[in-house]
Amino acid sequence: MGQRVVHFEIIGADPGRLRGYYGELFGWEYEVGDATTDKVSQPGMYGFIHGHTLGDGGDLNGGIGGGHGFEPRVLFYVGVPDVEAALQRAESLGGKRLLGPEPKGAKFAVGQFVDPEGNVVGVAGPLT
Repeated sequence: MGQRVVHFEIIGADPGRLRGYYGELFGWEYEVGDATTDKVSQPGMYGFIHGHTLGDGGDLNGGIGGGHGFEPRVLFYVGVPDVEAALQRAESLGGKRLLGPEPKGAKFAVGQFVDPEGNVVGVAGPLT
């Protein structure tokens, strides 16, 4: 069985505006706080989307964040059993590591890589 998408992010320079936009558009509700690492979003600017407002009834989570100096992007994270191993495998297949694992020394971490076509993809899970 393959790994599933567990989280998505919408990042931009004005996360409050983005939260308002997507809240109105899709009925999403948020809990604003810190992202897993400040390399993903400025502290206190990350809005975790309340899962019940996503309507899928599953385990997919999302967030809207960023802040000054963050480039706009939409990103999804695939759940993996080992973030470092997944990043190494991505590199061995022709990808390039951008981030991670972050935060260092954490039990739960994230990473990001660029695939051979230039798409940015995230991985999330434990460090082993």
